Amino acid sequence: MRRPVEGSATVFGRQNMATTEEFLAGQLSGWKQKIVAFAGALGAPGLFLISFLDSSILTFPVINDLLLIELCIQHPVRMPVYAFLAAAGSVMGCVLLYFLARKGGEAFFHRKAGDRAAAIRNWVEKNGFVGMLIAALLPPPTPFKIFVFAAGVFEVPLWSFTAAISLARAIRYFGIGYLAIRYGNDALPFLKEHKLEAAAVVVLSVLISYLISRIVLKGRPSADGTDQ
Repeated sequence: MRRPVEGSATVFGRQNMATTEEFLAGQLSGWKQKIVAFAGALGAPGLFLISFLDSSILTFPVINDLLLIELCIQHPVRMPVYAFLAAAGSVMGCVLLYFLARKGGEAFFHRKAGDRAAAIRNWVEKNGFVGMLIAALLPPPTPFKIFVFAAGVFEVPLWSFTAAISLARAIRYFGIGYLAIRYGNDALPFLKEHKLEAAAVVVLSVLISYLISRIVLKGRPSADGTDQ
């Protein structure tokens, strides 16, 4: 993985932490470190790869965020491309997990969800698009993959699922990209420090937009001249 640009803050804003690689060495097992090193050497395609794996069959906590931040710092003008690749990889990973769950993962879902299984099932079945969108926007420790698995097991419509995840990931990664350009390697600690406030503002904005769109559509006349 590329080192932070000269003069920038180190990962998480700690002056004693020399490189991202040193941080990762203490967080990941050996074979995962090799995957991260390979992805980091690829640059933008590696960002897509890590985002895909993290959202599907593996877990790389905050690694895609760190790589996105480093790439945006090095090439600020390419931020939209990096954010798009991170979002696309994550969405495709979620869709893969969705189909794996749909093929017969109900027992696995109940085992992992435990006492929360009934509540999660009710949430994804009752709220559809908005439910998945909010689940995807909530910060850790929200068990987001359990919601993805539940969406597949209980057959949330694929188009609704994909649209919700796409919007949520676009908000997340374009937001991180913007913060990276503005705050450098201090972007992630800034987001971690204010994660609840940021999540609340985003979720509230989405809900307001959704309610306004429903009101507008409800008052719009349909093709036969009657109100919808």
